[in-house]
Amino acid sequence: MGNILAYSGLVTKVRAMQAKLLTREDFEKIASMHSVPEIVAFLKEKPAYREHLAAMDESMIHRGNIEKMLVQSLYSDYIRLYRFAGMKQKKFLELYLKRYEMNVINYCLRIVFNHYELPFDLNYKKEFFDNYSSLSIDRLVTSKNVHELVENLKGTEYYEALKRLDDAQDANLFDYDLALNLFYFTMMWKKRKNVLKKKELEIFTRDCGSKIDLLNLQWIYRAKQYYHMVPPDIYGLLIPVHYRIPLNLLKELVEAPTVDEFLKSLEKTSYVRKFGPANNRTIERIYKDCLYQLYLADRRSNPYSIAAVNTYLFLKEEELERLTTAMECIRYGLTAKETLDYTGGVTT
Repeated sequence: MGNILAYSGLVTKVRAMQAKLLTREDFEKIASMHSVPEIVAFLKEKPAYREHLAAMDESMIHRGNIEKMLVQSLYSDYIRLYRFAGMKQKKFLELYLKRYEMNVINYCLRIVFNHYELPFDLNYKKEFFDNYSSLSIDRLVTSKNVHELVENLKGTEYYEALKRLDDAQDANLFDYDLALNLFYFTMMWKKRKNVLKKKELEIFTRDCGSKIDLLNLQWIYRAKQYYHMVPPDIYGLLIPVHYRIPLNLLKELVEAPTVDEFLKSLEKTSYVRKFGPANNRTIERIYKDCLYQLYLADRRSNPYSIAAVNTYLFLKEEELERLTTAMECIRYGLTAKETLDYTGGVTT
C-alpha cells in the first residue's frame, strides 16, 4: 500500500504522458511521407510536440533544428516528472539525469577534438542544465581544447576520470570516450545502493546490470567485426560489471576466434535464451529488444515503482531516435518499407 500511495500521482502523470507517445500507425504514416516539412507538419498536430514545433517556420526546418526541438520535448517530460515526484523519486531522477550529462560531455569532446569552426551549439540545453544539473553550459562552451574542457569540468564527478587522461598528453577521442563510458556505468552501479532501497534497488539493479551486459556484448562484437581487435585489447573496453554473463562465458565471447564463433556463444547468454534467438537481428537490435522487454516486464510486475518512470523515459528516447532515423531515410529517398525497416522496433 505504501508504494501505491507514494506513486499514485506520478504513475497517473506517466500514463497521461505515455498516451501522447506515437503509435505504430503514426510511424507507418511518417514512413510514407516524402519530405521532412511534411513530418514536421504531422508532429505539430501531436500534443507531445506541438508546443516545441509551433513556432518553427519553413526556413528553420532542417535536421539540426528539428533535433533540438525533439530533445527539448524530452527535457520537458523529465521536468514534468521531476515536479510531480516525491523526494525518493527525485533521487532516482537525479541519478537518471547522469545519462544526459554524459551525452553533453561526449558532444563537447567531439567538438574540441575535431576543431569545428563554430564549435558549440548548446544554448537550447542551457536552461535545463542550469536548473537540474551541476554541469555549467556557460563554462563548457568556452573550451578551446580538451585540456580546457577537462578543467571546465572541475567540481563535477567527471573531472577526475578525464583528468588522468589529460595528464597523459597523447590520449585521443576514443580514449576519452572509453574513460567516460567506463566511469559513467561504474559510477551508476555503485551509486544505486546509496540512492535506492529494497524493491526500487532490485528493479534498478536488474535494469542497469542488464544494460551493462548488453553494452559489453555490443562492444565485443564491434571490436571483432569492425576493428579486428585481439582479446587483451577487448577486455580493456569492457565495463567491469558482470551481471548475468558468467565470467567463463564472457571469456568465451571475448576469445572467440571468429565473429561466427562469437555469435554461437552469444546464443548461450540468458538474454538470447530468454528473448529469442538472434537469427537475423543485429547486435543493436538484440540490445534494444531485450531492454524493451525487460522494462515492460518490470512495469507490469511493479506498476507503482521507479519502473513506471524508467520505462516511460526509455520509450520516449527510443521514439526520438526513431523520428530522427525516419527523417534521414526520407531525406535520402528511401521507400516506406525501407524506412520502417530502419525505424522498426518499440512502440507503445
